[in-house]
Amino acid sequence: MITIDKVTKKFRKTTVLDSLSLELGKGDRVALIGSNGAGKTTLIRCILGQYVHSGTVSVNGLQSRGNREKILGEIGFVPQIAPPLKMPVVELLHFCAGTARIDVDSIIDICQRLEVEYDVLKKRPFSKLSGGQKQKILIAIAMARKPELIILDEPTANLDPHARQILFEMLAERGDLPVLISSHRLEEVAGLVNRIIELDRGRVVLDDAVEDGGDMSVRIDCRITLARTDDAFANTISGWKFSTDENRTTWKGQVAGADRLRFFGVLARYSGLVDALEMGSKQENQGDGK
Repeated sequence: MITIDKVTKKFRKTTVLDSLSLELGKGDRVALIGSNGAGKTTLIRCILGQYVHSGTVSVNGLQSRGNREKILGEIGFVPQIAPPLKMPVVELLHFCAGTARIDVDSIIDICQRLEVEYDVLKKRPFSKLSGGQKQKILIAIAMARKPELIILDEPTANLDPHARQILFEMLAERGDLPVLISSHRLEEVAGLVNRIIELDRGRVVLDDAVEDGGDMSVRIDCRITLARTDDAFANTISGWKFSTDENRTTWKGQVAGADRLRFFGVLARYSGLVDALEMGSKQENQGDGK
């Protein structure tokens, strides 16, 4: 689906991509990882046809630079940094719907599924929203277009755990939709992918298939027992939509299967506080977004 052949990109005297070659096919769910400055975002911009470079980038056989309009019509892209748009949210959604030739209600439906309070926010300037609100709206715009490929640049940076679960479910609903996810932390996206590509100084230093992350719509029942109450833990776990008993020492909830590594990382910060952790049966989400 994407062919990258000997692509080199320089900014003045700095080489950001160094004769980089890759093939990404249908069914690939790729984690593009690497430290800041490794070339991840620059590579994405080249795929989108935004940069002049040496070498070639093609999507479905079309050169990205010469066919930007057609290629962008097939790609859903969620940037790491939201554009500083001053137009009200309602105008942005109508503009994007018109450009993509889709019903604006399809974008609004996904916004609401992601728990964006559309009726409250629709008249606010997009630039005045929180980072999480912006990211949810950009995801809704990208997914509503039903793209042939979706590219997510640091997709979970501003999303709460429940919103990430909903994003995973939407990706799962698209079956074999090719996905390219850029992240500087593998544990953030490991459960979503079946291939890992690591960049360092503009070169591929790792390209490896991994065990399939499994069904992204799966949720895992979880029960946590604490040695004592703790306000910091309560604030953290509440963000995962866990509920507790009146003593606040037993917490119950569900964790997205694709988010379990991130969840373990959170619990590791409270290892001296957790008496017991039980993770039980896996459940299929029924598509209610809740």
